[in-house]
Amino acid sequence: MAFVVRATDRAGALEIRKANRETHLEFLKAAGDRLLLAGPLLTGAGEMAGSLLIVDFDTAEAVTEWLAADPYSNAGLFESVEIAGFKPVLANFPVQ
Repeated sequence: MAFVVRATDRAGALEIRKANRETHLEFLKAAGDRLLLAGPLLTGAGEMAGSLLIVDFDTAEAVTEWLAADPYSNAGLFESVEIAGFKPVLANFPVQ
């Protein structure tokens, strides 16, 4: 089942994000086919302010367990994390 993960960074945590970015990306790459889409959420000024993931797991609890190993989570980057079931129907956009 697909799930959307929306994680919002704590205020003033951009340095935490930058310091852990490479290990976070490796963590995401290691998810293989479970990771359907990933990218940063941006402020109006184009600065990173959170993360959006679409992942394929059996349950929301499994997503939560997987996220517990994310370097961003371990570094205390996120103020909040929301997980919701998602049903992909259409997609038509390029990935940069």
